[in-house]
Amino acid sequence: MHLGRLYGRGDHWPALESTAAELAAIINGIHRESPGKPVIVSPFHYVSEYANIYVVDALRSALNLTELAVVSGSPREAYGRQEDILIPGLRILHTLDENNRSALGLRLLRALKRDGAAVLFSDVPPHMMQRYPMETVEVSMLGRPARLHRGVFNIGGHTNAVLLCFHLTFRQGRFGHRIFEPVELRQANAPQRVADYIERAYHDAYPNWILADHPSRYGFAPTK
Repeated sequence: MHLGRLYGRGDHWPALESTAAELAAIINGIHRESPGKPVIVSPFHYVSEYANIYVVDALRSALNLTELAVVSGSPREAYGRQEDILIPGLRILHTLDENNRSALGLRLLRALKRDGAAVLFSDVPPHMMQRYPMETVEVSMLGRPARLHRGVFNIGGHTNAVLLCFHLTFRQGRFGHRIFEPVELRQANAPQRVADYIERAYHDAYPNWILADHPSRYGFAPTK
């Protein structure tokens, strides 16, 4: 998927390109209304992480950016330690790096200031980061108490950023997407709004997710 797009060898996915174009139009609109306002783009973990990264790279191109920062919990091995070759336009900020975690927030802040946008997967369950515990915030999800990582709200509050959440869909052999209304991260109700989006995505996308309920993905089961 990534090599085909990189070298123009026929791997073109119009529906994913359309998702990126719509996201870019929303971001450009935010920047027109509020110049300099940072936008944190948040894909949710449905369909395929590789498809999400394809959209993110297409978004970078649509925004005419040389580089776009992506905070990722995926290990470097996910791309065969060849991120610079497969996705040269994306700067992956790894949450699992032993040596870079203390500077992760600063690197994200610099990227937001430089590019006006960055990518962070805000629906990652806190228990997935047991090796590196993070502060959380209380929300309600699926009718019961839940928690989200606090980091995106801290950074967004300091920078007056907005969070732009979306998720991909895949039905009957075709990609689709759903983009949610931007969330002002400085507002007190921002965590609950994001939790509501995660819940809506769960109801919308989880039943058609190819890997739903597969043991290999149980650690990411939204109902957990």
